[in-house]
Amino acid sequence: MSRKLSRIAVLVSVGRHPVSGVARYSRNDAAALEMGRLLASEHGARLDVLHAGDAANPALEEYLALGAERVEVLACSEDNDAVAALAVRVRDHDLVLTGTCAEGAFDSGMLPYQLADALGFPLVGAAVEALVAGTNVTVRQFLPKGVRRRVEITWPAVVAVHPLASVTPRYAYARQRAGAIEVSPVSARVDAEAAAWRVAPVQRKPVRLAAQEKRSGHARMLSATTTESRGGSVVIEGTSVEKAQVILSYLREHQLIDY
Repeated sequence: MSRKLSRIAVLVSVGRHPVSGVARYSRNDAAALEMGRLLASEHGARLDVLHAGDAANPALEEYLALGAERVEVLACSEDNDAVAALAVRVRDHDLVLTGTCAEGAFDSGMLPYQLADALGFPLVGAAVEALVAGTNVTVRQFLPKGVRRRVEITWPAVVAVHPLASVTPRYAYARQRAGAIEVSPVSARVDAEAAAWRVAPVQRKPVRLAAQEKRSGHARMLSATTTESRGGSVVIEGTSVEKAQVILSYLREHQLIDY
């Protein structure tokens, strides 16, 4: 007689808005949560939503609105080993779902791999769909250039969900009011590498402006094999205002600015 899927854990993190920097739910983990909800509903399994960090973070309430009945927070500080705390908590779960990478935390994407290694579970990454039949999990993976691949593993297992997963999380304020954030004390140990960490705002690389290529494909192929003048002008004389006006005219001509 085959075993029945009974316990699913979804690991959620705190994301960060790319423009304002305000803490919010992670879109990757929201996809994992929705996939976990569908699997739990289909197989009658218990769904545990877990977060290792600060329970006072208001972004965790957004997971309640996305369908989590409660979010269990393993109280950890920034220098604690979150993987060790999570491994103890999810060891008896059949399936562990998480996003592929955090949004605004350490962003290394290594937590699913470290957790699977600590548990001794198989891991499948970049999952866009997961189907459970008996003790087998069939995962459809996202690959570059639109390629998809099906992988079959036996649970217990860790599945890292791709943000383009075929699920649609739905936000409901009523569910946020009905849900709860619960804190579970853990004996978290300090990460051995915490002393070497340095947390700072990310520096965005400047975007290089390039004029749109208006020549035909044949002309572009010829220019790749021959040396030719591409036009343009070198401005040496004149004031700084006149030089700036030349640059501004070039940007307007090639529609690189809209003012």
